[in-house]
Amino acid sequence: MSAEIKQAFGIDVVLVPGSGGVFDVKKDGELIFSSQGCGRFPGKDEIVSFLTS
Repeated sequence: MSAEIKQAFGIDVVLVPGSGGVFDVKKDGELIFSSQGCGRFPGKDEIVSFLTS
């Protein structure tokens, strides 16, 4: 997923290790995807779609 984001936007992704199976994606400090909130892991290109909208 980080490779998709880098290819689409030319930016590096920062991984912040956590626990409990939480997978959150934030852009400029704003939560744009939460696996806990959605009950699933994001699909292919889903995060890139969120970032471009």
